[in-house]
This record gives sequence, structure tokens and C-alpha cells, in this order.
Amino acid sequence: MERKRMAQVATYFAVAFAAFLFWQSSRNTTPPPQPDMPLPPPPPSPGAPVFPRAASTVLPDPARFFAPELLAAPLLTNSFQNLALNNGDQPEYIHPYSVKSAAGALTVCYPKSVHSPSFHAQTFVADLTLSSPSAAAASHRIAAFDDLSVTLDFSPSLRAFLVRGSPFVTVATAGVPVDISLASVHAFLEAAPRDNTLTKWRLRMNSGQTFLLYASAPIRLSMSSVTQLAAPGFSGVIRVAFLPDAAMEAVLDRYSGCFPTAGEAALNRPFSVHYTWRTQGSGDLLMLAHPLHIRLLSKDRGVRVLEDFRYRSIDGDLVGVVGDAWALRTDPVVPTWHSTRGVSEDGVPEIVAALRKDVDDLASSPITTTSSYFYGKAIARAARLALIAEEVGCPEVIPAVRGLLTATVTPWLDGSFEANGFLYDPKWGGLVTLQGMTDTGADFGFGIYNDHHYHLGYFVYAIAVLAKIDPAWGREYMPQAYSMVADFMTTSREAGASYTRLRTFDLWKLHSWAGGLTEFGDGRNQESTSEAVNAYYAAALLELSYGDARLVSDAATLTALEMLAAQTWWHVREGDTIYEDDFTGNNRVVGVVWANKRDSGLWFAPPEWKECRLGIQLLPIVPISEALFPDARFVRDLVGWTAPALARDGVGDGWKGFVYALEGTYDKESALAKTRELASHDDGNTLTNLLWWLHSRGSPGADAVAGIGSAAVDGGMLLDMLASEPALVSS
Repeated sequence: MERKRMAQVATYFAVAFAAFLFWQSSRNTTPPPQPDMPLPPPPPSPGAPVFPRAASTVLPDPARFFAPELLAAPLLTNSFQNLALNNGDQPEYIHPYSVKSAAGALTVCYPKSVHSPSFHAQTFVADLTLSSPSAAAASHRIAAFDDLSVTLDFSPSLRAFLVRGSPFVTVATAGVPVDISLASVHAFLEAAPRDNTLTKWRLRMNSGQTFLLYASAPIRLSMSSVTQLAAPGFSGVIRVAFLPDAAMEAVLDRYSGCFPTAGEAALNRPFSVHYTWRTQGSGDLLMLAHPLHIRLLSKDRGVRVLEDFRYRSIDGDLVGVVGDAWALRTDPVVPTWHSTRGVSEDGVPEIVAALRKDVDDLASSPITTTSSYFYGKAIARAARLALIAEEVGCPEVIPAVRGLLTATVTPWLDGSFEANGFLYDPKWGGLVTLQGMTDTGADFGFGIYNDHHYHLGYFVYAIAVLAKIDPAWGREYMPQAYSMVADFMTTSREAGASYTRLRTFDLWKLHSWAGGLTEFGDGRNQESTSEAVNAYYAAALLELSYGDARLVSDAATLTALEMLAAQTWWHVREGDTIYEDDFTGNNRVVGVVWANKRDSGLWFAPPEWKECRLGIQLLPIVPISEALFPDARFVRDLVGWTAPALARDGVGDGWKGFVYALEGTYDKESALAKTRELASHDDGNTLTNLLWWLHSRGSPGADAVAGIGSAAVDGGMLLDMLASEPALVSS
């Protein structure tokens, strides 16, 4: 009972302290030091690079596409990358349009859907191409970028404001009259003004599509050929919009006068994102919201949702919203070190026995890989053992884990790991690895900014645990820890920052992208949502170790949003309407989400390896994992959909373990029996971790070693809980 009492104290205090930090951050006050850890020194300046500088031989030169004034600050590496790589002529999807810039022209496509049971994709067709024939063709230039837009000078005389979610594509001239060309792969059946002012035109094509063109001044279009229109000497702003339904024309007319030129997404309060757009013109701003926006959109900011104004998208219907400021709010998710439900008392002996063996194996199974990804998984796996030891009351094994972590993590931080290591790239502003500095394929492309949150998330998790159990070590290596977090989770816009703002997290889609400086026709991509969740969860734990309220709040907010996005676009429920019926009926989880495609295959496995698809969306198994899979009915369907694949020859025990872990959420005894038969485990998992997970499933009760309810709880409720449990605070 004493162990149970100690565990209750630790769990209550950790969660309540996290909630207290969130509450403090929302009040913009400084939190007090954590009672059981000495107050750390002030953190280094945001994102200060502490790793040696790199001279990469494989990174592209950003000067080719970015305006000179942008090169002094860190640059985007996981957003709009198709505009900044190779020839810069691959399409970017900005909802609801795909756009492509090449040879001094901007091509706009309202993409069509193609689908089968194994994939769902959008195709690019040159529906409308705008250019100035009088201007010499040249490479485009990215003139500005922010959270929600990119400003593109695609010719010397034409600038496009590519604002995500705008039903209009907006192009402005450089101030002097220029000749305008509008071309299409389709034949124009009609190009007619809609009023006497010559500021609105209807463009009807033999593809069955209709576009509307709005101009800030009279524009005189004439047909040069059946596929090309021309207008002489125009100066001003042109806006084009696809017309999905004739009934929507009046809405487009009403809001055609106000256009966005930039957008900001602010994380000023816990579990909230606030959008504000900079606009020009007159009237109210009309934008489009994807399904997760609609779910989270607060109606108290004066916005109006136009339910009948909809554009089709691979991400689900895009719905009209009027207003130049949105507030998106999600339920709080409080990161905790230990299980949120508590480990059943009768499961503790089995966990402890496995724990002792797994800790003993650490000494006999040294980490031999030099890959930043697999090395990170190995140290995070060891770190899990320390936290499980705390929870089940087996503190005598923690020194061995601490020794292993100190010996294996420190060399990556102090530069003494000769086979690999982290370096700072000043060209784009971020971390690369020693191996990735000269080889684009090394470390899964980490050297060209692929998968940063995956790799660093594992390292940050291990560092967070080591800082928790060895505060002196944590203080010594605090600058390196902060620098690693800053690489993928810098949230400030301070001048002089060393890392780009939120490298991997897309503040419009509300999830991360793993692809870095790699050009793909289908755009950005992400495979493992659970590893993305782990990155922000690990960052929250690290900041709990250091008592950094602001970063705890930001990391917990990103964790919550990443999980909701995974549940929206990766988890496929029977009857969902986001994807086409044939794809939905054949899949319960997406393999890879691309900007323009949904793939049932993985980078490393074909579609029929369903156990890999399930596993890559669950690993690593940590306390936050249960909040990633909160829908019991869906979990049962997912396991049932996956289970037949386990009968295939050659299925690894490591992947089976993840299937059994989810099975344990509704049939604990069956999952335990199967887990005990496993001969091996994933390289980021252990028998101890699986047993900990399974013995902490089910409703919390009197036989639990520790329990505080659910991972998704209200921060205020936890503060009330803390206030009502003074004995826990004073224990």
C-alpha cells in the first residue's frame, strides 16, 4: 500500500503541476520552481545553435528561389518545398487549388479525384494559366512567407498571393500596365463579361468547368485562340475562382472585393490556435475551412459559417467561413510521465520480473547502430524502463538505466560520438547529421530535413527522462536539449532566431509533414502520426523537467492537434465520408498521407502488410498513446481488419506486439496471452513496455497502483483536484 500511495502522489502531482503550468502560461506569469527539482538556470536564447556548424555538400542553394532579404533568417524546409527545389515547377496544393509556377506563368488547377481501393489522389491539369507575354520568362522568386501563405513573384511584373484556404487565386501587377494572357488545356466555350464595368468575366470550358474572373479595374479579354485569352495593358488585381455550383456565384460576387495577402497562426493560449489574415480591398473576407477547422472553430469571434458554400477536396469538403480572424480550440491533453489509468496491482509482479530482465539486457546488448533514427529509438526504449520502474515501485533498477542513458546520450550532445552526430546548418537554419551532411540517403534523409521530428523526438524523450532522474545532468546539457527541440518546435518569431518556425508542423492542416527538401509531384507527406505525436509529447515532458511553462503549453497544444489530425485523416472509420467509398471500405488506416494523395502502402511495406500500417501509427507506445486511440469501437474494427494479416508467413513478432497492444484496450486477457508468446519485440519496444501497457488498460479502480483518469482532461479540473488533495502536496 505504501508503494501505491507513493505512486498516487507522484501521478497526481505530475499532472496537476502540468495543469498549473498551463494555467500560469495563460496568465503570462512565471511558474514557481518544481518542488522536487532544483530551479534550472535561465534557458538559452530561443533556438540558439550550440552544435558545431556544418558545411553540407547535399543541400540545395536557397538563393535560387528565395528573395535575398529572406536569406538572412531560417527558411522553410517542410512547407511549399516544391516551389523551392530543382526547377520549382511541381504543383503545390493550397486548398482548394493546386498551383504550379514555371516559365514566368502561374497555372491553377481545381483538382479532380481519382481513386481505387488502394489509393485516393488528386490529379493536376492546367485548367487556367496566367502570364504576361510581354515579360521575359524567368525563375519565380519567393518574396515572403508566413504561417498560412507564400507570396510568389512568378514573373517580373506579376505577383501571386497564395493564401491557403482562399476560394480565389489572387494576382497583382507590379504597378504598371502589363499585357495579360490566360490559357487553358481546355477549350474556352465562353469568355464573356458579366456586367458593363468589365470587372467580372465568366470563363466556361469544354471540360464542363466554369471559372469566374474578377478585376479591380476594367479588363478587356479577347480570344486569341480556343485555348487562349489576351488582355492588353492591365494594371491592378485579378482574382480567379472555380465555380462548383451556379448557386455559389452570388457568394463569390459578394466577397470578391476583399483579398488576403498574408496570414498568421498564433499559439497564444493553451490548446488554441488563432488565425488572422492581412487583407486588402473592401468588404469581408471569405475563406474555406477543412473538416478539422470546422470541428474546432469557435463561433465567438464573429465568424459566419456558410454551410452550403463548399469546395471538394481530398481532405474532405471545404466550407465557407466569413471573417478575417478565427479561433480554433481543442480539448486539453495533459502529458504525463506515467500511465493515466494506473497499473493493476495484480500485474505489478509480472511487469517487475520483465523489467529486471530488460534492464539486465541493456548491459549485454549495447547500441551498435549509428543511425540517428534507430539510435534514438534505442535510447528512448531504455528511458521507458526508468519511468516504468518509477511507476511500479522498482527504484533499484533506475541507476542502471541512468548509467546507460548517460553513456549513450551524452556523446551525441558533446560531439564525442565519432560515427555520427548533430551539426548546425546555417544555410537553411537547422540541424543535420554528420552522415547526412554528405549523403542524402543517410539517416533517412535527415541531412535534407526529412523526418526531423521523428528522430529528434526519440532523443528528446530520452533526454527528458534523464533530466528527470538526474537533474544535474539535465542542467549541464540544457542548451543542447533546447536546441534540439527548437529545430522542430520553435514557436517564436523573434529576429535572429536560428531555427525556422515550427519546421514540421503545418499550422493550416494542423498536423506535421515528414518530407523535407525533397521534391514530390504529390507534395508533402507523412507516414507515422504516432511518432509525430511522440515528438511534441517528448518536448512537453522535457519542458516539465525544466519547468518551462510556455513550451509545455505549446508542446501539449501541438500534441493535441496532431492527434486530432491523425484521427481525421489517417484513421479511416467505416461510414466516413472524407474519402471515396471504395477506399474507405478497404482501409482502416492510411499508410502515407500526401498533400495530394492517400496511399495504403508504406515507404517500407506493401498495402497487404496491415500489421505494419497499424504499428507505424502506434509506435512508440507511451502514456499519450491512449489519447491517440480514444475510440474503442474504431480500435476493435482496426484490430479486426488487421488480424488476418498476422497469419501471413514472415510476419515479425515486433509488429504483432503493436496489434496485441491495441487488442488489449478491449480484451486484455487475450492480448496478454499472445504477448507472453512473443519471442522478440520492435527495436523501440520491450516486453516490459507491452506488459505495462496491457496491465494499465481498463477502467481505473481500487486495485490500481496509480490513477488519475484520462489523458484528455480539463486543466481546471486538475487544479481543483490538486486543491482538494492537500495531503498529496505535503506528502
